Amino acid sequence: MDQLIDRNNNPLPMSAIDFVLNVNLRGTLDFVRQSLPLMTKTTPDGSDGERGVIILVSSSAAYDGQPGQVSYAASKGAVRSLTLPLARDLAQYGIRVVTIAPSLFESRMTAMMTDKVRQSLQRVMEFPKRAGKADEFAQLVRQSIENKMLNGVCIRLDGAMRMPSKM
Repeated sequence: MDQLIDRNNNPLPMSAIDFVLNVNLRGTLDFVRQSLPLMTKTTPDGSDGERGVIILVSSSAAYDGQPGQVSYAASKGAVRSLTLPLARDLAQYGIRVVTIAPSLFESRMTAMMTDKVRQSLQRVMEFPKRAGKADEFAQLVRQSIENKMLNGVCIRLDGAMRMPSKM
């Protein structure tokens, strides 16, 4: 939880906000920044002259942040927001940018959820009423690589799940 003030009306330390922003936003930008010199030197492929695709990961929280997710939602929203301008900047090099915004997926982190939390989340799922699976995420990654028309877009991978403001 990262509410901006605590029970005693004290502000959340900036170090807590910085930690989330550093991992989710600065880490993403650093990865892209360090990958680009290698990607721009790659020999273009095919008639379109493509040099590759950068696939970023945002979150459904970028759209439907929950209470206590201010820093997380802001960091993932920033990743979503940089997708189109980055695609526009990299178009001259034949590099595409696609961002995936998953909702709840099976992972080590979600495996630690209590049954109560998991059931609460399943109640707001549309279809399918379950967490996403790794192979479903991988399918979208593959499609993002293979389909050259996917560029400058953030794709929700959430089974129509929309997080309510209160659980």
